[in-house]
Amino acid sequence: MDFTQAGPYDTVLRGGRVIDPAQGIDAIADVAVRAGRIAAVGPNLPGVARETYNVAGQLVLPGMIDTHAHVYRYVTGRFGLDADMVGVHSGVTTLVDQGGPSVLTFPGFREYAVKPAASRVLAFLSAYMVGGLEGHYYPELYRPDCIAVEDTIRSGRENGDLVRGIKGHAEIGGFTRWGDEAMKKAAEIAREIDRPLYIHFGQLWPLPEDVPSYDPDAILPDMLEIMRAGDILAHPFTRHPGGFVDRHGKLHPVVREALARGLKTDVGHGSHFSFKMARLVLEAGVLPDTLGADMHGYNTTLPKPRGTPDTHPDKEEMHLFAGRQNFSLASAMTSMLALGIDLDHVVRMVTVNPAAMLRMEDEIGSLQVGREADISVLSDERGRFLLQDNEDTKVIAERLLRPAFCLRAGRRYEADAVVLPRPILAEAA
Repeated sequence: MDFTQAGPYDTVLRGGRVIDPAQGIDAIADVAVRAGRIAAVGPNLPGVARETYNVAGQLVLPGMIDTHAHVYRYVTGRFGLDADMVGVHSGVTTLVDQGGPSVLTFPGFREYAVKPAASRVLAFLSAYMVGGLEGHYYPELYRPDCIAVEDTIRSGRENGDLVRGIKGHAEIGGFTRWGDEAMKKAAEIAREIDRPLYIHFGQLWPLPEDVPSYDPDAILPDMLEIMRAGDILAHPFTRHPGGFVDRHGKLHPVVREALARGLKTDVGHGSHFSFKMARLVLEAGVLPDTLGADMHGYNTTLPKPRGTPDTHPDKEEMHLFAGRQNFSLASAMTSMLALGIDLDHVVRMVTVNPAAMLRMEDEIGSLQVGREADISVLSDERGRFLLQDNEDTKVIAERLLRPAFCLRAGRRYEADAVVLPRPILAEAA
């Protein structure tokens, strides 16, 4: 089918600010869809359409990609959220579950998380047999002898259509207990399936009382010897020890070396995000590559499943919008803009860059004619909006992005998820 011919179209989005970094587009234009695919992009497209949406004043982006989701609902207990709630009903067309499914649970992930979802759902397979049960609530289940290297390699290969990488955790609680053995096994799995290794940095587990604490500033140098080009360092803006900012409040001296070796960075926003740490990292000249929301059952206000733990050891709460817990990938983008990152790069962080991370540049992350019509439409509002992190740092944002709707394979979904925040004007706070 020739998608470049003029209408009739199924859908046309008219008059929005179309930003597609993969094609170098930033202009007021129309986007036309036919048979679930991008049919044309350009100003004042001729032809008629069955449905036309006036999106003047809004941003029209390639379908946004959330690189850090937790959507293995119920199987991971309170941790996993409904995929479409944080996906298409939050303006996001592609989700990457980070470490929820494992070798033991991946068949269920495919059947009960991926197949029923309107959102495209991919995964970074957990290196640990236990996967993401209860948000890694029980540290001893993540020790090195709970990693089945050969079986996880097999699972990654057999599910290569969905498995885009391997997930592990390099943090002070685990290193104090077991050193780097678990991470070496995770790296071995990633190498054998030829996928990137995505590593959580920043303390996750409580420290054991009977063992001297591992030096948190030694974790990054240790991991630099294990990771390779294309692997991903997650949570550069974490408020917890063991991240990009060392104990002296400076950018860790090995971060630049890691980036020079070709490692990538993913914000993995979540509730451990710190404006203070973000400023330190950005002022040192480090600009992250991708942006994931890192939403889960412990940093949203959704009711927990019966019988699951009441609290998480990290006692996570999300205050992104002045005490309101719920948030989204778009509100994480608002945080990036408030930090001074320009809009072009913020769009790259949720489109073309994650597409490259997933090795799917030919499928997602662009509005190229002929591709599946994954499109995110955001409201771009001006004012004075109050943002607040879990360290009680308050920031006034003068620009706010909010999802309006998205098209996933050409079908429209409203951005009406209950987890979307209602921002507070600074003057009203």
